[in-house]
Amino acid sequence: MTAAQNPLTPEPVVMHGRSVNIETPERALIIAAHPDDAEFGAGATTAKWSKAGCEVSIMVCTDGSKGTWDPGADEVELIATRQSEQRAAMDMLGATGEVVFLGYTDGELESSLEARAQVALWIRRLRPTVVLGHDPWKRYRLHPDHRHAGLLITEAVVAARDPKFFPDQGVDHHRPELMLLFEADAPDHAEDASGYLEAKYQALLRHESQYETTMGIDFKARVEAKLKAAGEATGFKHAEVFKLIDDL
Repeated sequence: MTAAQNPLTPEPVVMHGRSVNIETPERALIIAAHPDDAEFGAGATTAKWSKAGCEVSIMVCTDGSKGTWDPGADEVELIATRQSEQRAAMDMLGATGEVVFLGYTDGELESSLEARAQVALWIRRLRPTVVLGHDPWKRYRLHPDHRHAGLLITEAVVAARDPKFFPDQGVDHHRPELMLLFEADAPDHAEDASGYLEAKYQALLRHESQYETTMGIDFKARVEAKLKAAGEATGFKHAEVFKLIDDL
């Protein structure tokens, strides 16, 4: 196993800009493909902002029904479990906003017009200052749900901001100020995560059904190594990095 393959020795983070620590937003909305994606991508940032008074909400696009290696697992039970775990994780991070489940079948999410309308409606309802989610342009991404969730984020922000899109929704249009895309192909913004490693780790541990598939041995060390690598690239002890888009 090479150093790049060893999860305890993540590849160095290469930054494509020098933007750090936006002002704590009044409201933030994380749009994730699956339960646990928000915690992996922005768990420490969520904890930091929540502590500072930000109302953080999360939207999970899929039902998480394929999040197991057990072919005989009951999907209805797994869906209920993963929703409960997601709520517990957000509680652990101190998030006080909504937890929304769109319920698309795990592995079958598409950036369709129907899904775009649903995401845009929730952006209009929740009126976030900042929207966070997957970078749809990350090269060599394998999981289609992450790619489509990222496309939905960018497409729905455009739809939510313009009053002529989906006018039958009966909710005023809303333009967020910023987007922060995690798993970024070309990160250019860092949020100082120093002091929030434990919160991120504990939130991820709430996703107990995923221990076998995504966590495994030395999971805390993996989480810390990634935050440390991002911190080394941005001048912090620990950091989470994003692609910042402010031309909305």
